[in-house]
Amino acid sequence: MQVRTINYLAITLLSILILSAFSYAAEKTGEVILIPNGSFDRTDNGDPVGWEKTTWSGKARLEYSSDGHNDNGCVKISSDEGADAGWTTQVEVKPFHKYKLLGWIKTENFLQHTGKGALINIHGNMDFRTNAITENADWTKVEMEFTAESDMIQINCLFGGWGQSKGTALYDDVQLIFMGEPAPPESKTVESTVSIDTNVTFEPISKYIYGQFIEHLGKCIYGGIWAEMLEDRKFYYAVPAQGKTWGTTDAGARVLRDSPWKVIGPETSVKMSEKIAYSGEHSPEITVTGQPTGIYQQELALVKGRKYQGHVVIAGDKGSLPVEVSLVWGKEKNDRETVKITRFKKDFTKVTFDFTAGGDTDNGTLEIVSRGNGSFAVGAVSLMPADNIEGFRADTLALLKKLDSPVYRWPGGNFVSGYDWRDGLGERDQRPTRANPAWTGIETNDVGMDEFVRLCQLIDAEPMIAVNTGFGDAYSAAAEVEYANGSSKTFYGKKRAENGNNKPYKVKWWCVGNEMYGGWQLGYMKLEHYVLKHNQVVEKMQQVDPTIKTIGVGSVGDWSRGMLVSCSDNMDLLSEHFYCLGRTDVAQHVRQIPNNIKHIADAHRQYRKTINSIKGKDIRIALDEWNYWYGKHVYGELGTRYFLNDALGIAAGLHEYFRNSDIYFMANYAQTVNVIGCIKTTKTEAGFATTALPLMLYRKEFGTIPVKVGDAGNDLDVAAALTKDKRSLTVAVVNPTWNTCKLTFDLEGIRSSDKAKTWVIAGDNPFLYNTPGQEEKVSIKAAESTDLSKEVTLKPLSITMYKVSLR
Repeated sequence: MQVRTINYLAITLLSILILSAFSYAAEKTGEVILIPNGSFDRTDNGDPVGWEKTTWSGKARLEYSSDGHNDNGCVKISSDEGADAGWTTQVEVKPFHKYKLLGWIKTENFLQHTGKGALINIHGNMDFRTNAITENADWTKVEMEFTAESDMIQINCLFGGWGQSKGTALYDDVQLIFMGEPAPPESKTVESTVSIDTNVTFEPISKYIYGQFIEHLGKCIYGGIWAEMLEDRKFYYAVPAQGKTWGTTDAGARVLRDSPWKVIGPETSVKMSEKIAYSGEHSPEITVTGQPTGIYQQELALVKGRKYQGHVVIAGDKGSLPVEVSLVWGKEKNDRETVKITRFKKDFTKVTFDFTAGGDTDNGTLEIVSRGNGSFAVGAVSLMPADNIEGFRADTLALLKKLDSPVYRWPGGNFVSGYDWRDGLGERDQRPTRANPAWTGIETNDVGMDEFVRLCQLIDAEPMIAVNTGFGDAYSAAAEVEYANGSSKTFYGKKRAENGNNKPYKVKWWCVGNEMYGGWQLGYMKLEHYVLKHNQVVEKMQQVDPTIKTIGVGSVGDWSRGMLVSCSDNMDLLSEHFYCLGRTDVAQHVRQIPNNIKHIADAHRQYRKTINSIKGKDIRIALDEWNYWYGKHVYGELGTRYFLNDALGIAAGLHEYFRNSDIYFMANYAQTVNVIGCIKTTKTEAGFATTALPLMLYRKEFGTIPVKVGDAGNDLDVAAALTKDKRSLTVAVVNPTWNTCKLTFDLEGIRSSDKAKTWVIAGDNPFLYNTPGQEEKVSIKAAESTDLSKEVTLKPLSITMYKVSLR
């Protein structure tokens, strides 16, 4: 292998491009970066503003204390039994830039126990941590320097850390200091040769490697896939808003939960009535005394000329008539369209309406108002763009069709372990709204099994349903299978038919639980107990439909081994999950994905050699959650932004699946929309994130019969496969470096006189990203046809795919 080094003036220009890609304020070396309330002086409801409580394991008390380092406030963590816990906050930084993190810690009656002690760290990287206090100490300064690996970091005032500690620790005066800009990237031109031998082929690549996963979390379904524009449309929260209503997530974080509906007129005119509850425990009842009185919801994104449709479920007396429903897009008198309801009954009635927005706004309003004398009640309200397709967003649906995934996993994820699938059946307006059992916010149950299966039908994908083995039981799982696959003569099959779907759905793929090995999972069980539950659940499910294929819960190590030992007769595939954080070095960042895939494959090959109960069985892997997970939440809860370097990693991951096609049957990119998703949406736009691009390109163009590929060196990742008919060869190369590569193919057994079709995904900055509604900065570009018998040039930071016809 020969390397030619070239000095580029462009090196400097390239570094400038990287730095200018971020919209941060200028920073100078030694400048203190603003950490939200790093001195813990500001509090709200007894807790420091900008910080959240998190307990990863054990039992801890996280409190505010006035015994601070400088006689001001501080935060305090205590545990008698032992805990791994922390006060956490997020801060925007510049990737690849250097920072110093420092703070002060005091400990009392402290025991390091199994953890690191009391320290401050950057979440997600074990190397990014200060020195730890391991015994009793007065206020002590701790600090460390690091290079940021993403545009957002989470700072933890950590108690325990990779284990548990006991006693008390106090934290104060946490600071982040900018230490300098990165060195310009080194760029070279390198030469490589790679051998490709089509005479040596491997197990065909399963189409299910291109699977996807959607969960009831953040803006994945509601706000991403489903077209409903209104929040809390069935009035789970009391109206008027009760002020600051606080709740706690499963991870211990405090979140504000309150009604998005506001009152027009006296607030005392609206009360929540249990007697007339339409959906859930109560519905708003509005008393009108001659002045405009009602309810409204703001923050609706409206587009001029766009049509909207909806309905209100309403009841009341004649004195309250007429009731006006208005869509408002501005402050002027005529910046609205109104529909008058002139008749309804004392019992709830569904009234539909249509609007056309007369202006653009991000703060549109829907009003429901009366000027009469009497009372009326609202049971449910809905508003959607009129171009919705059976309730789904037309723009998102179009992207899902282009993505062309063959299978979708649903409804979770952690969500499923607290989900009652029956809540998602029947008339949508009367389905109960619940608190999301695993994440923040509420679950309206507008999207249940019927809607999910219909979504799969619309985008030509297979449904893959996860059953609840957390708080759920075997009988509920069996009933769910019967609803999906039973004839209309069965108990639950009849209910499906009554809900408008006479024919069975024939759902083939069933995930039996989710991550039941983790203490964060609702209904978590020890392995020796869970294997019994898994077997019982599957036996009941297969009594209903013996043709289903089941996927057990796995986690490389003792858990996966135990599942294979005890449950191999009751599963067809074994699930595995992994997520990767950001890394400063692009090549290292990219290699995380294939390295994890290989690690899991290697472990399963070893299981096959050492576990007698699976000898002769072909229980392959369903890696039904995999992705990067880091950075700022731009698109709602866990709505991270993805960059070019992430796309390179996803492509390299696909290559590793291809190299292990004999043991990977399925992989489900997690998650599809917004939540660590490859599709991002705003309220009015939808677009592909960078990570969608390799998933689409490979799904559409890459072959299915892997062939032998040599090592190209220079950090290049090369994969090749024949098409199913063996008439074409596809070759894909990921170049995760700043180097331009001159690559020569040593083609064994290949005869072709044609040039290869060529596609490229590339950019001059690893942190390029796409934004919905704006021109793509990263895209799939068709390039000029390439002669593979000659040296080809690979751009830095690129994915290049070739497809050549064979003779």
